[in-house]
Amino acid sequence: MDQKRLLAAIAISIGILLAFDLWKRETTPPAPTPAAVSQQAPAAPAAPNAAVTPANPGGTDATVAAQANRPAPQRLQIDSPRLSGSLLLRGARLDDLILKDYRETVAPGSPQVRLLAPREELQPYFAQWGWSSADGRTRVPDSETDWTASGGPLGPDSPVTLSWDNGQGQTFQILVSLDRNYMFQVEQKVVNNGAEPVQVLPWTRVRRERTPQVAGFYILHEGFVGVLNGRLNEQTYSHAKDEAAKAAGVALNQETSGGWAGFTDKYWLTAISPVDAAQPLKTAWRHVSESGQDRWQVDFTTPAPQSIGAGGNGVMSTRLFAGAKEVHLLDAYRDNLGITDFDKAIDFGWFYFLTKPFFYALDYLFKLLGNFGLAILLFTVALKLAFFPLANKAYKSMARMKVLTPKMTEIRERYKDDPAKAQAEMMALYRTEKVNPASGCLPMLIQIPVFFALYKVLFVTIEMRHAPFFGWIRDLSAPDPTNLFNLFGLIPWDPPAMLHMPVWALIMGLTMFFQQKLNPAPADPIQAKLFTFMPIIFTFMLASFPAGLVIYWSWNNLLSIAQQAYIMRHEREARKREKAAGKLPAKAKG
Repeated sequence: MDQKRLLAAIAISIGILLAFDLWKRETTPPAPTPAAVSQQAPAAPAAPNAAVTPANPGGTDATVAAQANRPAPQRLQIDSPRLSGSLLLRGARLDDLILKDYRETVAPGSPQVRLLAPREELQPYFAQWGWSSADGRTRVPDSETDWTASGGPLGPDSPVTLSWDNGQGQTFQILVSLDRNYMFQVEQKVVNNGAEPVQVLPWTRVRRERTPQVAGFYILHEGFVGVLNGRLNEQTYSHAKDEAAKAAGVALNQETSGGWAGFTDKYWLTAISPVDAAQPLKTAWRHVSESGQDRWQVDFTTPAPQSIGAGGNGVMSTRLFAGAKEVHLLDAYRDNLGITDFDKAIDFGWFYFLTKPFFYALDYLFKLLGNFGLAILLFTVALKLAFFPLANKAYKSMARMKVLTPKMTEIRERYKDDPAKAQAEMMALYRTEKVNPASGCLPMLIQIPVFFALYKVLFVTIEMRHAPFFGWIRDLSAPDPTNLFNLFGLIPWDPPAMLHMPVWALIMGLTMFFQQKLNPAPADPIQAKLFTFMPIIFTFMLASFPAGLVIYWSWNNLLSIAQQAYIMRHEREARKREKAAGKLPAKAKG
């Protein structure tokens, strides 16, 4: 096995992935500020499919126009330790939600993150509860219904009840409670005081009336997400649009028991789930385009309409999570509320079996040290110790390979016209010197999954968001803000993204260069040139990556240099002792 060819292939593969992510970053426009207010959003689109559906809970443009002179709608205030906002009583929409613990940027006084927003704003995003009439005669609440609130403001230990009487003998109620974090529990209840049975279809939905600006990274999923019938389902907005075009606006339509579904952003999640995991529900992911605008919806309904006899009632209970994707919080909801695989709302990726344990380790070290940057450094040392025996063996082999480089060059020159003979002589040399040329690949092979797993932790976990290190690094999840091309801020010029060259990327490139010098040079001139330029290529590629990842790579390189230098010195001394003892021929190199 040609060690250098394997290493070159690995390096090129990593380079392609990094270059792709870098290109996506530079070609993706910045996301709009969630708090920004713009034009009035159009009215809700008609139902994508006919018959009874939650996609259009009632109300038409004519109805809206006829009621234009009504008094302004009332709002029910929300006040909890971690949330503020309000619930619109007209239409029973939760469309105003602010996350108190998170801000848009690291700048002092930056606005708090606004997750949900009403239709009057740039990015309408809301949750809503309602019913559709299944018998064609029962009057049900719609998007223009004014509900009466009992209690308030909504907060922990302070639930509220929304009520509406349809004038036909039925009372509709929505009982809403909120815990101390981000979980709402909603009970939809119909009390039939009429003389005849009624049939209604309760539904709950989360709706986005604009396509959000996504980060656009290959390694990050944003869009529809859910665990349905025990299986993780994910659809990007573009994929869902294609699927919906094939099925009358429905990207997914599945009858489930338990589970959850919603919209995921990089750090935020809005998802609905049944309170009773055994309750069968129909889950749909929908898309419709109207007047050039894409509208997206996740909804739950009962598989069949509820038939409520005279004097009876019908109930559907659901939960709504609307907040930050904190790992320990999602784990707690998964375990305590029985929400299947709720932690998978965080895109830990293919290396889930590594990424999540890595997060737990870093989080534990952070609680000990009080700094995620220090946690990364100590975690890297721990990884080095864990893999020390394996890496030690590999570095010893590489050190011996470097000592044998002159002999290998001599064999290639001697048998340059007979490759088969040259290969046989090389294998004989490896056996004599007890060297395994493939073992030097192990450090790189080990580092690849560790690198990507740590990259995931830094990139997708909100705990790393706005986490400072020291000095100018105020956010380990963001790129190092310094730049060589404006002399690190001395020149009042903001270079383009392609010329971003921060301090930590330069440190990483230098450490990679010095580590490379400790390894045996490839005999192939093309491979030798490739490896010479690799530190430069990686320096530019990682320049725009999260600072925490670049710090990890730099520190890992320094530890590897120290380990390799120690082993190489030990090998040289061992060969000198062997030569002095007569165990090596006098002409042996080293």
